[in-house]
Amino acid sequence: MHLFNTAAPTALIVLSACSSGALGQEAPSEPTSAAQVPNEMMETAFLEQFAETYRFRLGRPGQIRITPKGDAILFLRSQPRSFVNDLWTYDPATGEEKILLTAESILRGQEEELSAEELARRERMRMTSRGIATFQLSRDGERILVPLADRLFVIERSSGKALELPHEGGFPTDPRFSPSGKQVSVVRDGDLWLIDLEAKQANGRRAAQRRLTTRSGPHVTNGVAEFVAQEEMGRFAGYWWSPDGSLIVYQEVDTSGVETAYIADSMRPQAQPQPWPYPRPGQPNVQIRLGLIPVEGGETTWIGWDQTTYPYLATVRWQAGAPLTLLVQNRLQTEEVLLAVDPAKGETRTLLVERDPAWINLDQSMPHWLPEGRGFLWTSERSGRWQLELRSPKGKLERVLTAPDLGYRGLLHVNREGSEAIVSASANPTETHLYRVPLQAAAKDGELPEAVALTSDPGEHAAIFAGDHSLHVHILSSLAGENRFTVRDREGAPIGQLRSVAETPPFLPNIELVELANEHAMRAALIRPRSFDPRLRYPVIAYVYAGPKAQVVTASRERWLLQQWIADQGFVVVSIDGRGTPSRGREWERAIHRNLIDVPLEDQVAGIRALGARFPELDMDRIGVYGWSFGGYFASMAVMRRPELFKAGVAGAPVADWLDYDTHYTERYLDLPRTNPEGYEASSVLTYASELSRPLLVIHGTADDNVYFTHALKISNALFRAGKKHEFLPLAGFTHMVPDPLVTTRLYTRIASFFREELGAPQAAQVP
Repeated sequence: MHLFNTAAPTALIVLSACSSGALGQEAPSEPTSAAQVPNEMMETAFLEQFAETYRFRLGRPGQIRITPKGDAILFLRSQPRSFVNDLWTYDPATGEEKILLTAESILRGQEEELSAEELARRERMRMTSRGIATFQLSRDGERILVPLADRLFVIERSSGKALELPHEGGFPTDPRFSPSGKQVSVVRDGDLWLIDLEAKQANGRRAAQRRLTTRSGPHVTNGVAEFVAQEEMGRFAGYWWSPDGSLIVYQEVDTSGVETAYIADSMRPQAQPQPWPYPRPGQPNVQIRLGLIPVEGGETTWIGWDQTTYPYLATVRWQAGAPLTLLVQNRLQTEEVLLAVDPAKGETRTLLVERDPAWINLDQSMPHWLPEGRGFLWTSERSGRWQLELRSPKGKLERVLTAPDLGYRGLLHVNREGSEAIVSASANPTETHLYRVPLQAAAKDGELPEAVALTSDPGEHAAIFAGDHSLHVHILSSLAGENRFTVRDREGAPIGQLRSVAETPPFLPNIELVELANEHAMRAALIRPRSFDPRLRYPVIAYVYAGPKAQVVTASRERWLLQQWIADQGFVVVSIDGRGTPSRGREWERAIHRNLIDVPLEDQVAGIRALGARFPELDMDRIGVYGWSFGGYFASMAVMRRPELFKAGVAGAPVADWLDYDTHYTERYLDLPRTNPEGYEASSVLTYASELSRPLLVIHGTADDNVYFTHALKISNALFRAGKKHEFLPLAGFTHMVPDPLVTTRLYTRIASFFREELGAPQAAQVP
């Protein structure tokens, strides 16, 4: 499950400790009365622009790739109000950019159509773009592989010449270059195919394809990652090339034992429902085998491990000079084993074992093998915080590389010599910075290498590096409202910019980030109206996620644009990251084990009350709550279980009952239903439906294949049977994402109207 990202990374944040008016504005001479405020309400020009520009993200460089020689940077970019991407190239030596390829030039008016499987795969990846949605560089950087609609093209980078590849056999999914760049692998209709770019067909055309695998039945696929791998593990690949290009390791998935969920198009009742295998808690998962097949064809060598104990295939890694490496997990995700594979026999040996009595989080950047396989990097929360480790080729811990208080978030790059790594980290949970970490031995036994900070501006920093470390693109979404894509040389000096043509928001959010002075020192944000009057008391809207794997309170100002518009309708919007959210350590995150609601609800209530005690403009008698996905689940629970505080709620795409969500996510936090029935009951919205006494608006996409529409129906049905008044807004044909500009505009207008109706307008403070 992922946070519904309602805003993109841009904007500005005002850090202050006082409850003053908006930055740079003088307070009006007279308090604004409640009767005057509605004249300014529901102005939708910004909301329409926000929706048409897809949260001001359209027009920014994306999927940035640097050629191995560092002589070009390739990226995708659309127009400011278009989802259709073009492929661009940037010359670091001259600073010039140009278009390499457009979808229009290739399709020439042909309508782009995607298969149901590809649409689902893009949903898992949270991709909304069209046109050239993705591309891949060959290892030497001379060729570009571009999937477009149901066709594949290889582009010679130097000349721009395009070669269309054969397309018989079905829709192309997950196409990739071989290590040599002379072949392309692709999945068609659940089987692996290989296309030889140098071969000639009988008709004289270059490129010939042949089938590598054959499905054994309608419920079996080869080379495709299963649903929970894509949605919950962050693993989207279902096959991998050997470094020398002679073998492909692929997963065979058998869904015959898994329950089938159906998604019907209620707007077209004559259409057949779309079936999807969907594993629910306590029910069977897919059956997986991992096999090795020669690219020249032949028999598959199946890889053996104890799949009864470790049914989940979490990660596959095959780097040059290193063994094929697998990470497998037990079903409860309390134990995982890193295995090295003998490709000739399919036998495995154990490199390391990780255990955690609650659950183990996955880091998909691990393991990362050093050159010549002389060891590998690994990360663990064993000490209570994420730390980067260096392991021997046999898995023995050689040394810890980062301190617990560095706040490690992820590995970004390792130089070719394997002597240093660039990681993202921050001791401040609202920020993300870049650090250089030496991988050599520490100066003294027991000492950790010194991590050198490469960034300092408050905000979220990321980077994409050339393979030889000669060049990188530094990406910043700052607290000051900047969004930059800076090209930097080996020493980090700026040498250029990747241009963004995205529209500039008409305002910067009026946000204050605070640390609450309570037991848990939770981080919170307040967004006041731009016309804020300190003599008024404002109804409060808590914008929440409150669940695992996602933070709301971050120092990226642009993420608060939509919340600013909502605040401008006459509210103060507040957000709090309590226990269960990431970036605060193992104990903080695992406080929700076996019960997904009690601790998050306790922390949100405590946090809001702490804010109310600190900021007198918050009207604590008029508090609403809204969120999407886990946030929608939380909003439902908040108005049902704590009506003395939350007076109205909006629940977007909420989970009703965790027995109806997927295995890998739910069992990680709640364990199996038979071993924790009380936790499932306590965490179910349906348990408390009869207690609803506050207004509730439930919103859900009818085609949602993540949190199925049945969740909203079950909530509405339970409320109806309990005689509880509520509102229900189905979004016809929409999935877990809502990218349509018109629907986005109407949706948030409706949400703001709901809260205005239920909570009222700002009021003059009562004088004792």
